[in-house]
Amino acid sequence: MAECGPMRLVISAFVGKMPQPEMGKRAAEESFKYLEQVAHLRDLLGRRYTEIPEDLEDSLAVKMIRSVLAIGDQDLTPMAAVAGTISDAVADFLVNRGMTRAVVDNGGDVAVRLVADASVTVGIRQKVDKQEISNVIALDSKLPSWGVTTSGLGGRSLTRGVASASTVVAGTASLADAAATAIANASFVEDEHVIQRLAEEIDPETDIAGLPVTVKVGPLSEETKAMAVSKAIGRAKELIEKDIIFGAYVAVQGKVAMTDFFKERLVE
Repeated sequence: MAECGPMRLVISAFVGKMPQPEMGKRAAEESFKYLEQVAHLRDLLGRRYTEIPEDLEDSLAVKMIRSVLAIGDQDLTPMAAVAGTISDAVADFLVNRGMTRAVVDNGGDVAVRLVADASVTVGIRQKVDKQEISNVIALDSKLPSWGVTTSGLGGRSLTRGVASASTVVAGTASLADAAATAIANASFVEDEHVIQRLAEEIDPETDIAGLPVTVKVGPLSEETKAMAVSKAIGRAKELIEKDIIFGAYVAVQGKVAMTDFFKERLVE
């Protein structure tokens, strides 16, 4: 495990079925360098991606920018992809050193790398701030790289929606991170039980100052929950049609919907 500021990594490294704890430790040490690398550019990466110089060369920063650019939401800054990007960097560090299975969990933003016949199962939560697992999906080495990330009300980042959880699977954790944020944001519904405030009133250092974010959601009617879920899944389907993500799972106060990718990979 590696922990520093907002970063809390749980690292799993294997060659075949044999765990490689020493490589996990090396990857943890490397993760601090990645965090420092991003922190050095924090002010720049907290701007809208349209305001960032095109000649930026830092590899992690470029990946963050490309992820939010692919999503296309004007209210996202590259910081929407920061946790997933660091997970990716650590997972790539491991697989580039011979690991056949690497799983890096950065507070719910998970990078998975699978080689040969390796496979993993990933737990899905209906509430981003709770540990209870509601469903499990299987991922295999048909693709060498996966990202599984979750956003929503009560998570580490501010959200503009009402989703209890928005989980996305994509080819990288960086892309999935930005997409999960956008899909969670899309779940917003006007309702007397939805309380919002300006982002800077909650976090003076926020990268989305001037935008309303959700601070509390009271009991919603079944109709309102269904509307919120539908809006979020609709946004997810747009990203699926553009081949940006593979699938999404959305929950709003117990009301759940998922795209075909999740349905096909559920573990009974």
